[in-house]
Order: sequence, then structure tokens, then C-alpha cells
Amino acid sequence: MISVDWTAVLMGLAVGVVMGGLYFVGLAVGMRRALHSAKPVMLLSLSAALRMLALLGVGWIVAGQGGPWAAVGYAAAFVVSRFVATTWARSSATPRGAS
Repeated sequence: MISVDWTAVLMGLAVGVVMGGLYFVGLAVGMRRALHSAKPVMLLSLSAALRMLALLGVGWIVAGQGGPWAAVGYAAAFVVSRFVATTWARSSATPRGAS
């Protein structure tokens, strides 16, 4: 039977939720700035590179400190954060009165 280190999973989940939130806040800020920028492709590329570097760097640290179960929690938290962010974006993009 596989022994799950629940403390490591919870640590990964906690850090993953925070990093997932920061990732998608950074995406929103980058998109808003790119829409008003003279060079939107450069700005979006820089934003994406910085967000991915931060997400993967912190994930590397979490996996190094907490082991594979922390990495699983971190990845699961990012997937949940993505689901929440995309659901929220879709619901706020729907015009009122439309179904």
C-alpha cells in the first residue's frame, strides 16, 4: 500500500493555491496592460515568461522541500485555481440578461 504524506500534500496545496492565484492575477494585469500598450506581443511574452518562471521555480522548491507528495498537492492546487479562474472569467464575461 502506498503511504501518503498528508502534511506534504497540504503544504503543496497551500503554496499551490497562492501561486495559482498570483499566476492568474498576473495574467489579468498583463492582459490589461497589453491592451493599452504599443507593443502588446512583447509585453505578453515577458509576462508569460515571468509567470511561468515563478510558478515552476516555486514548484521546484516545493518539490525539493516536501518531496513528491508536496509536488502532487502543488500541481492539484494549480489545476483547481485554473478551474476557478476560468469559471470566474466566463461568468463575468457573460452579458447581463444573456443565458
